Amino acid sequence: MRVNRNSRARSRAAVGLSALALAAGATTASGPAAVAQPKAAPAPPADCSAAYRIEQKLATGTTWRMCWHYESEAGLVLENISYQPPGEAQPIKVLSSAKLAQIDVPYDDGSVEYSDLTGAGFGQGLVDMVPAECPGGAIKTVKVPDAWDPQHANVKGLCTTTRSRGHAYRMEADTGNKVFQKQGKDLLVYTVNKVGWYEYITEWRFQDDGTLNMNIGATGSLSPGDYDAGDGRGWPLGKGAKDYATSHSHNVFWRLNFGLDGSSKAKVEQYDSTVSPPARGAQAPSNKTTVTKVTKELAGDAKNMRWWRIVSNSGKNKDNHARSYEIVPGATTKYLGRSFTKHDVYFTEYNKCEQFASDNLRNCGAGHGTSVDKWVGGQTLTNPVVWVNVGFHHIARDEDQQPMPVHWQGFSIAPRDVTAMNPLTPPELANQNGHVEPR
Repeated sequence: MRVNRNSRARSRAAVGLSALALAAGATTASGPAAVAQPKAAPAPPADCSAAYRIEQKLATGTTWRMCWHYESEAGLVLENISYQPPGEAQPIKVLSSAKLAQIDVPYDDGSVEYSDLTGAGFGQGLVDMVPAECPGGAIKTVKVPDAWDPQHANVKGLCTTTRSRGHAYRMEADTGNKVFQKQGKDLLVYTVNKVGWYEYITEWRFQDDGTLNMNIGATGSLSPGDYDAGDGRGWPLGKGAKDYATSHSHNVFWRLNFGLDGSSKAKVEQYDSTVSPPARGAQAPSNKTTVTKVTKELAGDAKNMRWWRIVSNSGKNKDNHARSYEIVPGATTKYLGRSFTKHDVYFTEYNKCEQFASDNLRNCGAGHGTSVDKWVGGQTLTNPVVWVNVGFHHIARDEDQQPMPVHWQGFSIAPRDVTAMNPLTPPELANQNGHVEPR
């Protein structure tokens, strides 16, 4: 869906219509949004004022805490994110900060390429949400910096709510007919930003098992000014083969600054598994997993049976294993047209000046470079920042009208040894840690 920046709808009336259209079909489930303090220990000192604090105890007993602020380019920024599952006396710090770092939108015909965060008004495009699109939750008011209309800078644009996600686990008991099962609960935090004909839903989903899901969904409308039957790169929409919608890519970047156990210091590890044919006398192929310590800045490429984790330098779980978070990639279509989009993940040493994966607006000094690929220079990693790139090639279809269904792209980070057992383990199974014999 090509974006016509010259006809950007900035009026309050247009924003209201966009919100109403989204409300009609963007939500499918609901849950309570009441805030409750954990009973295991007193709440920790607040890192921000009440207006900028999000704290949610989920029905399964897990509490997520974080602060937020809003930037004129990146939009919503989450900070000091901590996770406190049942059985942990204190919150476990996970991330110091998390935010979008760019939405790069090049068109297949080579006519144009947009940097939606830093060059197309993403932050200023925050729209009001109606209660129906934040079911069971609360909509916070956001003061938009550098608002297009300073008289209307306050936008009801940040939803916090909870939703059920289905089974967290299920297991039949060794004896008898008892079934252990639990339905998982998530905290959702999201905004909607209008950029031209696009409406981006930026969603942060915090699961009760410690997993964080980061997604962006593109919806809105196909641009009426971008139908060209002669470029040979579009897709016919409507009757016959007269109107062709121009194809394009969405290359979305996230920037994560980890703070595991409250420390900026962490290690990065890469794991690769290799399958070999069955050895003589063996009944199956073998699989060997090796670990590579990533000690210097890296531009990483996803491949089969490869994954990365960020390892705490200071914290261990009750089994005396170092806490870590694993990066779990989502579906992606890698765009090879730019040097900064050629890799799936970057690990760079923290530099306050480096905020956007491309078109970095800050002046970091002569020769520093303005995209993340230029910042991988062999520096030793002690305070690693993770940049994740997820691509989507959008070839329009008849079903994209009207409005366009949300197409999602994103990834997750999953706890690996953050707790000694499944944080939602029922009390009857709490003693089954390690090698367990059938009973």
